[in-house]
Amino acid sequence: MPKGYWVAHVDVHDMDRYKDYIAANGVAFAEYGAQFLIRGGAQDVVEGEIRSRTVVLEFKDLATAKACYASVAYQDAKALRDPVSNGDLAIVEGYTG
Repeated sequence: MPKGYWVAHVDVHDMDRYKDYIAANGVAFAEYGAQFLIRGGAQDVVEGEIRSRTVVLEFKDLATAKACYASVAYQDAKALRDPVSNGDLAIVEGYTG
């Protein structure tokens, strides 16, 4: 079964308040077994335009990735993120070759 991924691109407007979101999202991510593959590290945009922060999370499968996003724990965390950032998020099925 292919893994599921969250791929997010985010511009943060208030990092101090965004840290509240980072602390809160850990509850949902632990519950759904999410693992960070990329978490806002340095990036070199070589084509097109992209937001300043990239995050990639891995889940055991697509259904788990979707369930995490829909969970009360994540939606509560998201409520902390929304006022202090703008972003794009896709939930993507992994490639199995």
